[in-house]
Amino acid sequence: MKRDGSDAKQITKENFRLLNNAVWTPDGEYLIARKHFTASRSLGAGEMWMYHRSGGSGVQLTKRKNDQQDAGEPMASPDGKYVYFSEDMSGGSTFEYNKDPNSQIYVIRRVDRNTGEIENVVTGNGGSVRPIISRDGKQLAFVRRVRTKSVLFIHDLKTGEQWPIYDQLSNDQQEAWAIFGVYPYFSWTPDNKSLVFWANGKINKIDVASQKVSNIPFEATATHHIAEAVRHDFSKEGVSPDQFAAKAIRHAVTSPDGKLLVFNAAGHIYKKELPNGKPERITNGKDFEFYPAFSPDGKTLVFSTWDDENLGALVKVDIRKKNAKPSKLTSEKGFYTNASFSPNGKLIVYSKDGGNNHMGYAHGNERGIYYMTAEGKNPTFVQKSGFNPLFNASSDRIFFTAGGGGKYTFKSVALNGKEERTHYTSTYTDQFYPSPDNKWLAFVELFNGYVVPFSANGAGMDLSAETKAVPVARFTKDAGTSVHWSGDSKKVNWVLGDEYFSNDLKDRFAFLEGAPEKLPAIDTTGIKIGLEFKTDKPQGKVAFTNARIITMKGDEVIEGGTIVVDGNRIVSVGKGIAVPKDAKVIDASGKTIMPGIVDVHAHLGTFRNGMSPKQQWSYLANLAYGVTTTHDPSSTTEMVFSQSEAVKAGHMVGPRIYSTGTILYGADGNFKAVVNSLDDARSHLKRIQAAGGFSVKSYNQPRREQRQQIIQAARELDMTVVPEGGSTFFHNMSMILDGHSGIEHNIPIAPLYKDVVEVWKASNTGYTPTLIVNYGATSGEYYWYQNTKVWEKERLLKFTPRSVIDGRSRFVMQVPDEEYRNGYFKTSEACKALTDAGVKVNLGAHGQLQGLGAHWELWMLQQGGMTNMEALRAATMNGAEYLGMGKELGSLETGKLADLIVLDQNPLENIQNSEHVRYTMVNGRLFDAATLNEVGNYDRKPGKFWWENNKYAASFDWHEGTDTRTEGIAGEHCTCRH
Repeated sequence: MKRDGSDAKQITKENFRLLNNAVWTPDGEYLIARKHFTASRSLGAGEMWMYHRSGGSGVQLTKRKNDQQDAGEPMASPDGKYVYFSEDMSGGSTFEYNKDPNSQIYVIRRVDRNTGEIENVVTGNGGSVRPIISRDGKQLAFVRRVRTKSVLFIHDLKTGEQWPIYDQLSNDQQEAWAIFGVYPYFSWTPDNKSLVFWANGKINKIDVASQKVSNIPFEATATHHIAEAVRHDFSKEGVSPDQFAAKAIRHAVTSPDGKLLVFNAAGHIYKKELPNGKPERITNGKDFEFYPAFSPDGKTLVFSTWDDENLGALVKVDIRKKNAKPSKLTSEKGFYTNASFSPNGKLIVYSKDGGNNHMGYAHGNERGIYYMTAEGKNPTFVQKSGFNPLFNASSDRIFFTAGGGGKYTFKSVALNGKEERTHYTSTYTDQFYPSPDNKWLAFVELFNGYVVPFSANGAGMDLSAETKAVPVARFTKDAGTSVHWSGDSKKVNWVLGDEYFSNDLKDRFAFLEGAPEKLPAIDTTGIKIGLEFKTDKPQGKVAFTNARIITMKGDEVIEGGTIVVDGNRIVSVGKGIAVPKDAKVIDASGKTIMPGIVDVHAHLGTFRNGMSPKQQWSYLANLAYGVTTTHDPSSTTEMVFSQSEAVKAGHMVGPRIYSTGTILYGADGNFKAVVNSLDDARSHLKRIQAAGGFSVKSYNQPRREQRQQIIQAARELDMTVVPEGGSTFFHNMSMILDGHSGIEHNIPIAPLYKDVVEVWKASNTGYTPTLIVNYGATSGEYYWYQNTKVWEKERLLKFTPRSVIDGRSRFVMQVPDEEYRNGYFKTSEACKALTDAGVKVNLGAHGQLQGLGAHWELWMLQQGGMTNMEALRAATMNGAEYLGMGKELGSLETGKLADLIVLDQNPLENIQNSEHVRYTMVNGRLFDAATLNEVGNYDRKPGKFWWENNKYAASFDWHEGTDTRTEGIAGEHCTCRH
């Protein structure tokens, strides 16, 4: 465009590999820019590309060494021979958080445009970024970290001499994802004597020789249009209604005669007579039940059971009988999944899994595919690899799915594990469902279901929705789970949320006999499954007397006050309140009562499918530390909503569990969310809403209009949208303008200046900084490992595998406090500035350390200048309002839900007193926080965790563990930030 902004012309036409940091070549004929590439990790890496000013597809100048370590900030030399750029050369092949800026992260390199040869130009400790060449080509200005300062340096290109000229720059972004550049662009003046640069909110000019700095006055008046932030408001349906519809339907299967639907919900298996029967449990057992499958005659059901102490088994039951007693088929403990009958009814094939961090690992060594007789005799090992096994139509081979090499494969083997054949390969499909007659194959790709004629070709045809070799028909509108076939292979069935669908093949393929002249549209309305659960509520009254009560009703603190709870509601709170005679009285003299903590960014470990434990340790760890409401902005849809309903119905114990389910992922992978239209966005949001979600996580969708389409769909569907902050300041600002509900993770720049504060103040967008994993500096989590003896905290050890605690806390990097003050402290100070401006800042502990991590986040908010009351409000009322639940949660007021914690010490005197929780009450149920024994009007004890069972706890205070660096709920590589 012209210098006055007119006559703008588009040069590139990328819609995914977007460009930034463009610079001209000296002759004015070409633009050189950083081109953005992502693979399975969403923030990716850059390459330098060159485009003629008239357009074209561009010329590649550099090649990324992997898809995670970045390169950018191009600059052409005055003679046009070289392109200088900065590149992450920190070693390895992945992006790492918490890198040491005192060592070398970035290197300034240059590529010869004539030969393509690349060489390093500026290396060394503190890194080197943002190369700017003087107009005479003799000197290179760049930025380097010197301890906690970002310093402007000069490098003589002839002699190699380097010297600093200014050490008051704003923080560079070497430790962060910095896809828009590690430091803002600056420029030499035409006489090569001065540099003009940005720092600390000002434009400055420095004389290179004298190092004299002067400010260049600059003021701009900007007008921004801010969209109203979307947010689901729970005041319509209530946070805790008396009953609720089960929407997290799993493992659904239809009987061979099509008359009965069997499925898992909230931990147990139910059956429903189609189409209008009322669902009822198939047993009255206490074990959790999963993976039901019918016998060919439809009389018998085989399924998996799970008990935290007795572990798993396979059982079968006569489905025709009411509350029939199952007969056990397996004799050894284990993790049994995916059992199904052979078509001739004589055999059952199944998988033995290897355990996990929620359920333990013992009895998980002999993993693999097995089969046995239908009576449970002669268990036979087939092979170790593969999942989702099932028999072929003639009962003499076993289909299974395998992964590897970036692809999924659908294969089969003979019953002796030999004669392996590969039937299909796929990039995005890991769910293959052959029809009983093996003439058709249903598959799921990127959430939707498709069907193709089954090819007997053993060469491994590549399968996708775009396959042209055979006819492909889509049968789902928005998504489909529990895909399975009718007994006669003529219909494909599936569920979405609480609806059951069935589609006749002749309505999908015109060439089939009986097909209508015009194929009907895909069904959008199914049969309501109709399972209703009563919300778990305690009976009786509980009164807390003589307490200091921090109500969060403004700054109100009641001394010597009383709270009365009836069932799950607060019925009175204040001073001089009469205590009902039939109430259980808790004398809270010397104690402080505050609302339960609301953790709005809580990864609780539900990053998987499969079976669920009856007792999830991460849930209990949070309750033990007073966290009563959680929102997980990145999880696995099926697992998290199923467990949420189990907690709500009283089948599990835990805080209130909310989630976005699976993220709307903007990079690659078999769970990515492709959004190229408003209809695409609507479809993705509908599938999350169908499963029980009120919110979605918009996760690094690269184009702004993609993010805007998600916002518009949320506005129509009354949903909340929490975006991945992504360490991308420019995206974060547009997210505020476009009406996102909040920003998750910290803005990677601190301090924040008037422009940002004023825009944010004018919006309704919240802020969850997750200081515990602070972008752009060492994570706050490590401050507490360094300064407290985490491994000695008995409560934490009671509710968390010791391997997680020791692996995270005992050997930690030693970081000077000034590094933390230059890192998350500055982010926290920005949170205080936003709080003073009226922006609602929330607590989000990111699942780094269950329960205790929420208190660390609270303390870190206070370290930046928030008063103790302001920090406590961020941990309670702000979070409740952020989730649209402020009318029922977040404060202690008459009529609100009874979520509260009783502290032995006063957090208004010392914020770190928040850790000393005596009692936790969630939805009216009162727990001794040290043991999680239910007290008040009940006397119930929790069961044992897996590390307290068997031989784990025999002689030594140790048990089998896990690699905490890769553990989703406690490691650096949390799925949230992939």
